[in-house]
Amino acid sequence: MTIKGRGLGVRDSALLSMLGALMFVLKMALAWLPNIEPVSLLVIVYMVVFGWKGLCSVFVYIALEYMVWGFGLWSACYLYVWPLLAVLAMAFRRMESPLGWAVLSGAFGLSFGALCALVYLVAGGWAAAISWWTTGIPFDIMHCAGNFVAAAVLFKPCKNILTKLKKQMT
Repeated sequence: MTIKGRGLGVRDSALLSMLGALMFVLKMALAWLPNIEPVSLLVIVYMVVFGWKGLCSVFVYIALEYMVWGFGLWSACYLYVWPLLAVLAMAFRRMESPLGWAVLSGAFGLSFGALCALVYLVAGGWAAAISWWTTGIPFDIMHCAGNFVAAAVLFKPCKNILTKLKKQMT
């Protein structure tokens, strides 16, 4: 047990780890759809409901990605892209509008390729970064649309379910 509001207790650790694993499993279940993934929505919801503790789920998700797919240039960007979304979600944490969350999630999906291109900029220079980013723009557009729709439809129900779960855990 921990003092209320401080650190992670066993229950928090178990729940947040399972939620991180859920992100990974759901992403794998939707892997057949190009750049349609629940990770963006879940990162946002986890941060809104659990605050900074939600980062634990994000890092569990990243660790699972690394364990299954290994390490490469793509994996470096996961260390800053998903935490960046978590920070943005915390910045807008008090926002109640599903449309506002849909816009944020859609914008994140649209900018995902550009954010990941930063790794290629360091590794291969401007030509590598720009070519990598521009060839992925059609996927970023699908990522944007998928994120927008998912957040518009599922933000509120996911938030309500996790809020109830959080209350039961305390």
